[in-house]
Amino acid sequence: MKKHILWIALLIAAVSANAQNKPAQKPMSNIKKGFVHTVYFWLKEPNNQTAKDSLYQGLQLLSSIKEIREGYIGTPAETRRPVIDHTYAYSITFVFKNKADQDIYQEHPTHKKFIELYSHLWERVQVYDAVGL
Repeated sequence: MKKHILWIALLIAAVSANAQNKPAQKPMSNIKKGFVHTVYFWLKEPNNQTAKDSLYQGLQLLSSIKEIREGYIGTPAETRRPVIDHTYAYSITFVFKNKADQDIYQEHPTHKKFIELYSHLWERVQVYDAVGL
């Protein structure tokens, strides 16, 4: 009888373990809240390396504003699918603690100076702001 109960227990354990082998449905732990400011820049002269270098220097200066928690400067990735726009020259993504910090950034002298010194280089700017949930 004890042997029979042991076999049943082993069988239940095996079935239970097999059922638990499916992917876990847990929330992502690396999702953060905050205010995300993403900007895409199209240059007037996209093949002008001097203009590209100059704008890059300006973006680096812009990223020094202390309210920015995290910042990324990028260029289009080598991904080609119909839904991907790779026509821009640079993008920035700045993450702020909240909208109030992003508002400070918008009025910051460095941000205003950036626009004054570098806006002649771009023909288009597209901004996407998002709030983390």
